[in-house]
Amino acid sequence: MYYLIFSFILQEDTDHNYYTSKTYGPSDPMSKGLWVNIDQMDKDKVKIHGILSNTHRQAARVNLSFDFPFYGHYLREITVATGGFIYTGDVVHRMLTATQYIAPLMANFDPSLSRNSTVIYSDNGTALVVQWDHVHLQDNYSLGSFTFQATLHKTGRIVFAYKEIPVEVSQISSVNHPVKVGLSDAFVLVHKIQQIPNVRRRTIYEYHRVELTKTKITNSTAVEMMPLPTCLQFTSCSSCISSQISFNCSWCHRLNRCSTGFDRHHQDWMDSSCPDEVSTKDKMCDIADTTYLYPFTTTVAAKTTPKGKEATAGRETPSTSHPPTSVPTEGEVEVKRWIAATDAVDRVKGTHPLHTGLILGILLVMLIMIAGVLITVYIYHHPTSAASLFLIERRPSRWPAMKFRRGSGHPAYAEVEPVGQEKEGFIESEQC
Repeated sequence: MYYLIFSFILQEDTDHNYYTSKTYGPSDPMSKGLWVNIDQMDKDKVKIHGILSNTHRQAARVNLSFDFPFYGHYLREITVATGGFIYTGDVVHRMLTATQYIAPLMANFDPSLSRNSTVIYSDNGTALVVQWDHVHLQDNYSLGSFTFQATLHKTGRIVFAYKEIPVEVSQISSVNHPVKVGLSDAFVLVHKIQQIPNVRRRTIYEYHRVELTKTKITNSTAVEMMPLPTCLQFTSCSSCISSQISFNCSWCHRLNRCSTGFDRHHQDWMDSSCPDEVSTKDKMCDIADTTYLYPFTTTVAAKTTPKGKEATAGRETPSTSHPPTSVPTEGEVEVKRWIAATDAVDRVKGTHPLHTGLILGILLVMLIMIAGVLITVYIYHHPTSAASLFLIERRPSRWPAMKFRRGSGHPAYAEVEPVGQEKEGFIESEQC
């Protein structure tokens, strides 16, 4: 099918560090070209998910027939949710909307409201198409139905295509469900709980997010996102430290891995003490297996400084790095001050054991209270500081971010398993 259009309008072309995005308007031929007509595809490869098409806030795993690169990591399994997004994390929890998602239009969609609403997907071996077809908002049915899709290509290219968007996305209520358009990835930190043996706590830290402009999403529009090179693609020390990409890559000899330290392998990177022995442009590759006994706080600073540069340098885009909003802070500075104050108390105790110790004890309590207030203020205005990341990894008992609890503000999603057998491209399942 050919379209005769005399104007070519590229509305937006943006660099997001990990991806570049292009937004095409309704009059652009690319918008129609990027829409995948599932009705014309082989029925054997088209699946209408029976449970997702008849429930609200449900999610189901889908196996891919190919390796899909996402933020440099290869995925073989994703989780499709009724709320207009795809969850990409390994750890499936109830708050899937928080991070690690591919969201053409995340909102409070409820396919059970209409018999015409379906969640469809198709995998042809090189691309997976997921389509939310004629779905309605659970809290505003009268707005009309939405039809849109996300296509994940084997090359890592991601396409969002929109057929029916009856209202401006910015007007969709986020009271009962987040409204997001874009990408997000995170790493998971596993901590042991000292008070409870054999129990571990997982903390999810979002290290990058792509937020697309919602006002650009209308009928017959499309967004195309192309992956940019990451450190993970380099498989040797020499190619890693000589790489000319937008990231400051380092080579860890213990893991034989090239990384910035900020990816899904972050815990391995820290557990293997990679920040202590990495090879960078300033350290040659022939120093492998050499251990550097840096001070505790110096290790953290070396890890976080490149990230800060990557996330802020020269950017005027809607893409930002969003760590959690409530973060402990000033780890390195405050620890040093606390140690200095403690040493002073010990020195004075020898000469004035009672009065001086009591006065210094009161002063120390006041100092801690004042420091707590200053820390809170600093955290609020500097959520991506190196000290914040230090306390994330070293003081998990005091790190509240993204520990998903009731009342956290994120809607709860339940994972479902298909019931019944697939037949002629459809899943026959029990009614929910």
